[in-house]
Amino acid sequence: MTKQQTWQLALLGALAIGASTVATLSAHAANAPKMEKCYGINAAHKNDCMSPGHSCAGQDAKPRDPNAFVVVPAGLCAKIAGGSTKPAAR
Repeated sequence: MTKQQTWQLALLGALAIGASTVATLSAHAANAPKMEKCYGINAAHKNDCMSPGHSCAGQDAKPRDPNAFVVVPAGLCAKIAGGSTKPAAR
């Protein structure tokens, strides 16, 4: 086997691994549960994103803040007391 054939074989192997990885990730993404934002259920410093007064996850000091959300599987928010899929009116 020549040096060029060795490099070609190595390149084909790398491409095959890459293609199989993409196929696997696509299959996992298709099976992933749908998620939704649920407002008013956060614990202190356990919100997922910005709320009035701050712009980063984990910075909401107020528990059960009606303007802070946590991402949960779709349909779960309606089952949690105080949960809402929309932020409180300001």
